[in-house]
Amino acid sequence: MILINIFWQLFVSIAYCDAAEPWQLGFQDAATPMMQGIIDLHHDISVFLIIILIFVLWMLVRALWHFRYQRNQLPERMVHGTTIEIIWTLFPSAILMFIAIPSFALLYSMDEVVDPAITIKAIGHQWYWTYEYSDYNRSDEQSLTFDSYMIPEDDLELGQLRLLEVDNRVVVPAKTHSRIIITSADVLHSWAVPSLGVKCDAVPGRLNQTSIFIEREGVYYGQCSELCGTNHAFMPIVVEAVSLDDYLSWVSSTSSPMMLMFLAKPSRYYSTSASGDDDLSNRGSTEGR
Repeated sequence: MILINIFWQLFVSIAYCDAAEPWQLGFQDAATPMMQGIIDLHHDISVFLIIILIFVLWMLVRALWHFRYQRNQLPERMVHGTTIEIIWTLFPSAILMFIAIPSFALLYSMDEVVDPAITIKAIGHQWYWTYEYSDYNRSDEQSLTFDSYMIPEDDLELGQLRLLEVDNRVVVPAKTHSRIIITSADVLHSWAVPSLGVKCDAVPGRLNQTSIFIEREGVYYGQCSELCGTNHAFMPIVVEAVSLDDYLSWVSSTSSPMMLMFLAKPSRYYSTSASGDDDLSNRGSTEGR
């Protein structure tokens, strides 16, 4: 096993696509079970699409060849055919059933919110995002809340992505069920991160929620996907998935002294079992939706 791991690291390198690339046609690499299910459903439907395309093209070419004017100068009159009508009704119905069953299962699983360990509230503004870690709020003065603005092109550092990088990222622990509550303070927005399989509208006066389970550490980029005004293209979203220890360190470094006392107390989010396992990563152990 050790030799296999060494060989894999030396000769097989995987570069995940977690941001849009120039001339990209396919999906970004999945980081959640939900996005993996979306990609799998797309591939399954593509199989039916190719079969239907080939069949229709074959029928069209065959009809043009056998019923061209040179071979049938006097066309036959055919106004009804029971057999062919039954066939072209049953076959499409069966295909739609094969597509509907997995798509409905995926659709309902996307609406399900698994018992979350962390709740984050995303508030859309013109033209930036505000994030609130609701689990740590004791009052308006003692809350983990920050604004996230796009970094201007002139301020970008080497390796940062134009129009996608922000000054404050959303930090979440990997392999942990998280709930995102999304709303807006002014107009319609949409919180969308392709690699996570998330696209949820931010509606003023309404709270929408979605659940994510990020399977690997990384940085995931998204953008507002609802036309919201002049600077709609300049309010990106960056989600950084880190290990549990790094997440706790980040929370500690960004929290006020009063909140540090709150984090130090045992709670249902940060309690340690007798075996030494962290409940944060164990809560909601079912990875599937």
